[in-house]
Amino acid sequence: MQGSFVKKRKKQKKKKPQLPVRLNILFVCVFLIFSLLIVQLGVVQILNGEEAQRQINQTENTPSEKPVPRGKMYDRNQNILLDNLAVKSITYTPPKNGESANARLNLAEDLAQYVTVIKDEDALQKEIRERDKKEYWYLENREIIQERLSEEDKELDSGELYQRELELITEEDLEKVDWTPEILNVIAIKKELDQAYELSPHVIVNEGITDKEYAQVAEHLSDLPGIDAVSDWDRKYVYEDGSGYTLFKPFLGQVSDSEDGIPREDSDFYLTHGYTWNDRVGTSGLEQQYEHVLRGRKEKIQYTTNTNGNVIDSEVVVEGQRGKDLVLTIDMELQKAVDQIVEEELRNAIASPVNNNGYLEDALAIMMDPQTGEIFAMSGIHYDREDNEYLNQGYRTIYDAHAPGSAIKGATLLAGYQEDAVNIGTRMSDRPIVIRGQVKKSHRFLGESISDVYALQESSNVYMMKIAIRIAGATYDDREDRLYNFDYNAFDTLRYYYHQFGLGVETGIDLPFEATGVVGQNPAAGNLLDFSIGQYDTYTTLQLGQYVSTIANDGYRMKPHLLKEIREPSSNGLGPVVEANDPEILNRIDMDEEYIDRVKTGFRRVFTNGTASYRWDDFPYEVAGKTGTAENPQFENGVETYTENLSLVGYSPAENPEVAFAIIVPKNGTGSTQHPVHHEIGKRIIEKYYELKEDTNDEEE
Repeated sequence: MQGSFVKKRKKQKKKKPQLPVRLNILFVCVFLIFSLLIVQLGVVQILNGEEAQRQINQTENTPSEKPVPRGKMYDRNQNILLDNLAVKSITYTPPKNGESANARLNLAEDLAQYVTVIKDEDALQKEIRERDKKEYWYLENREIIQERLSEEDKELDSGELYQRELELITEEDLEKVDWTPEILNVIAIKKELDQAYELSPHVIVNEGITDKEYAQVAEHLSDLPGIDAVSDWDRKYVYEDGSGYTLFKPFLGQVSDSEDGIPREDSDFYLTHGYTWNDRVGTSGLEQQYEHVLRGRKEKIQYTTNTNGNVIDSEVVVEGQRGKDLVLTIDMELQKAVDQIVEEELRNAIASPVNNNGYLEDALAIMMDPQTGEIFAMSGIHYDREDNEYLNQGYRTIYDAHAPGSAIKGATLLAGYQEDAVNIGTRMSDRPIVIRGQVKKSHRFLGESISDVYALQESSNVYMMKIAIRIAGATYDDREDRLYNFDYNAFDTLRYYYHQFGLGVETGIDLPFEATGVVGQNPAAGNLLDFSIGQYDTYTTLQLGQYVSTIANDGYRMKPHLLKEIREPSSNGLGPVVEANDPEILNRIDMDEEYIDRVKTGFRRVFTNGTASYRWDDFPYEVAGKTGTAENPQFENGVETYTENLSLVGYSPAENPEVAFAIIVPKNGTGSTQHPVHHEIGKRIIEKYYELKEDTNDEEE
């Protein structure tokens, strides 16, 4: 029994090792398999990881955005001013991770068979620089350059090495190449290809492309990876004067072209707001001011690329929509007429010996609604003496600042009221003031006892200067020709009041830039007196327009603006209103209403009985305002020539005014009485305003 048990145990011991051996073999096999997998993974990750990841990335669906046409602009009467013009374009969309320079050169050679980027050979020669030729020669002769590199050169980093390689290309190398127009065209195309950003369509050519070229490219798109024949857009300015100049263009503004794209100095701002490098953006005027409205919603495209990085398919995932439209406050018919009137009167003045002293060259005018701040017209005509031509430069109304003279006396009188320097009905002598030999006087002696209203009516310099003296707390001793106890803070006091009218500060107009004028830097007593009559600080035409509008509007300073409405884009005229630009009050001047009414009375009498009456006697419409003349001597080669700035501000009608205007004609000769160019402009533009208004009323009836 025991023996059989022992035999049985021996048999079990002999069979037991068979199972572990099999398991061990299995474990070894599994181990070897996993080892091979780990080795393969290491090879992929370490040696080929970058290439593998590149292929993965390249076969992904990658989104891109395509710009859409911008919004249009209309005038207040819904006449289109700025439109979009469809143009044929050839674009290039690079693969996701870019292409080699050689690949781009090959593509340029293929595309050059069908299209010429620059048609004019002289322009083509100028466009292609020596560096461009070197880069072309380098790609065609890289082996030769490699042989010229020294061992030290080969140690340079890639950027420095490339520069060194170009330096090693000699003039003799370039002279051996026959730089035919065909080769130069290839180079011009490659330059455009080089500027493209990955998966962002870049315009290669859109100006001057012929229907034949467009068709040939479209036919061979399968042989031109990344190239497309598309319909692009350009801006179309509708209104032009007889010389081909686009009316109101400086204010409408401009957009960058596809070559320039977004401004590089502001690239961070644009890129963080969803723009791409090649997007066209507003760079001036209303195009820049309302970029966020005009840009529209870009079309979003999903691209599928192959393992070579080329686009093999695309799908529109978000439909594009062109930008919203702007309706402006400008009346283009009035603008056109004002431009013509200003130019004609400037021509007449320059043709007049008493006006033209060799310096007269500008005439500026604006018209606006004093109750809302809406701008009706802004005109600036400049005479280029060198080329003997007249240029439409309306931007001067907000950029150029001039001493306006007596036109600002309404603000001085109101400051005097508010500072208790004078009161309603205060009378003063108009006798000249003499300070240390300098005589300060009115254009003529106006009497021993003149009132505040009469001082405005007849434009008394002395009355305003005495207000300034009283604001300064000074005492004038006419026996010693001196001022005593003069407080120089009077400059700040006067500026405080002037600023409330918009004089010397930004008006707030909806444009990217406006000048504020020049502030005098010599606070002498005599300069304070000049300051009170508009012959010290300088102001723009728009500032003067806002100033007189504030008086016309009972002391409420309105923000001037060019935008009236924002409208949804529509294929059929104007779409529904998205946003109306309501009138905005910037401030109410710190002065009693009775004082403002007193100044308005004086302004009315200027045109009925005062300094403007002799030119406006028979005028059929009611006008109130103020004339101005400021000395503006010019110096050349040590010789002084007397000139004067002529200004005129006003509004119409006197009660419940609906239009205000400001005019400046700088550096005029001494013939303002014989040929008062500012009055002639003023009368004609007001007449035109009412003429167009009557025409509109007739049409509505």
